[in-house]
Amino acid sequence: MADKAMVYEQITFDVRERVATITLHRPDKLNAYSVRMMEEMIDAFDRVDRDDGIGAVIVTGSGARAFCAGADLEMGAKIFDATGNPDSPVRADGTIDYASEKARDFGGRLTLRMFECLKPVIGAVNGAAVGIGATMLLPMDIRLCTPAARFGFVFVRRGIVPEGGSAWFLPRIVGIATALDWCMSGRLVDAAEAQAAGLVSEIIEEGELLARAHARARSYIEGSAPVSVALTRQMMWRGLGMAHPMEAHRVESRGVLARGRSADAREGVAAFIEKRAACFPEQVSRDMPDYFPWWDEPVYR
Repeated sequence: MADKAMVYEQITFDVRERVATITLHRPDKLNAYSVRMMEEMIDAFDRVDRDDGIGAVIVTGSGARAFCAGADLEMGAKIFDATGNPDSPVRADGTIDYASEKARDFGGRLTLRMFECLKPVIGAVNGAAVGIGATMLLPMDIRLCTPAARFGFVFVRRGIVPEGGSAWFLPRIVGIATALDWCMSGRLVDAAEAQAAGLVSEIIEEGELLARAHARARSYIEGSAPVSVALTRQMMWRGLGMAHPMEAHRVESRGVLARGRSADAREGVAAFIEKRAACFPEQVSRDMPDYFPWWDEPVYR
């Protein structure tokens, strides 16, 4: 029997022209992040990867005030303190089991799922993006925002530290000096500064933001082979952690060999010669090459 589909309470999910839109939907709380929202977003990304009818995904927020104002702080400081929770990694004597799966932060669970996605991910930032609202943007491939958007890596101002894998993502996107400046000060960064640093690709007027994000998504779908897009996304992101270009060469060589004999390659060349649009037959759900996922190997031999 098929698993029962999750009912979404804090996000919405719709698909149009092969583009899925995930909307954070707690407008009365400025789309504040909760455990429930994390679970729903991870489920939505699972749906995106399973469905060959979806070629790309947009993430945005509901309402005109905020993309995501950060973690829901209604519980006060206890939101960051796992002591006393039934599944807490904090032992009875007060020591912490750091190796426990339950010790992982809730922001990182989402951003790592987004990192694993096989479809392009576009952020449409419609307002304030603070805390996890900012860090969840980092594994997205392209980020667009309105002029009113503000970004805040405010963790030191709450007495904690950056989360969501941001210590890995942020310096790679904006550079180490800018990442340290933003995170050690915890100050709000406006749209212009975010664009200048490379966090944001375009600043779009509010009424045109989703249309522009949708156009970007369509540009990655129309004329592109889905399996090639999936491989390219993973090659680029995972390449950021490679120690030597030979590692990239090994993975790329596998890709050229495997994809070069694929039905997609034959169709792509034929379409070019015949001066027509390509119709790629292979699908992410069933046609990923046999060397995928290559990163499971100790060395990409």
